[in-house]
Order: sequence, then C-alpha cells, then structure tokens
Amino acid sequence: MENKDFNCSFLVEQTPQQVFEAIMNVRGWWSEKLEGNSLKIDDEFSYTHGSLHYSKHKLTEVIPYKRVVWLTLESKLTFVSQEEEWNGTRMIFEIVAKGVRTKLNITHEGLLPSLQCFKDCTNGWTYYLQNSLLLLITTGKGNPDKQ
Repeated sequence: MENKDFNCSFLVEQTPQQVFEAIMNVRGWWSEKLEGNSLKIDDEFSYTHGSLHYSKHKLTEVIPYKRVVWLTLESKLTFVSQEEEWNGTRMIFEIVAKGVRTKLNITHEGLLPSLQCFKDCTNGWTYYLQNSLLLLITTGKGNPDKQ
C-alpha cells in the first residue's frame, strides 16, 4: 500500500494575492486564540484545541502569492497513543494562477494513513480548510476556533 500524505485542492475566482493573504491570516481561519506570529519566515505559532490538540509551527518558507510552508516543531495529540505524531510534518500551501482562477493545493506532508491520528486529523483539516479557509478566501470571513 502506497503512503499518501493528506492533500486537498480548491479552484477559486480570487487572485493569488487574495489566496495568499487568507492563508497568512491563520487567526482568521484556524483559531482566533493562536499564540505567536504567523506572518513571515521563522515566525512561530501554536494552536490548541481544548485538551485534545496542541501543536507548534514555524514558517520555513514564504513566497508571496505562490507558496507557504509550516514545519511542526512540537505536537501533543491526546486522543492517540503516539501523541507526537505531527512532529516534523509540514503543511504546504501552493498557489497557482489558472487563467482567471487560482488553484490552492494543500498538503500535510507526513500525515499518512499509517498514523493513528490520520482519520481524525484528516476530518479536522477537511473541516478547517473547506468550512473556514475556503470561506475566508471566497467571502472574506472564515470560521476559526474561538476557544
């Protein structure tokens, strides 16, 4: 069986600049209570969802209107036995102009089906990406965690 990282894509009417700005507004689509900064290379931020999820990320690549990469420095997922499964994984946001549209490809590199958290984490990412980041891109208003 081939290992396949979590991946999803969107094709939107907005410009690469608008898509990039939405991605960089992590508080606007993932969590209003994000700690730290998420705007430029080497910025670090952490996300907490109750007692279930903690992760700390570092921006390792920021190419305006094209690509953003976060490296997961630390994680604690209390709903699985290997609580640090995300350590060393990367979130990769790739932005590509497609005529008058923009394609956003998102990959959580290292979030593989062999991980215990894969199903729950895939469901979580699908929620935040489809029901929050995509809304932020297309309407200007996301649906981030408020806790």
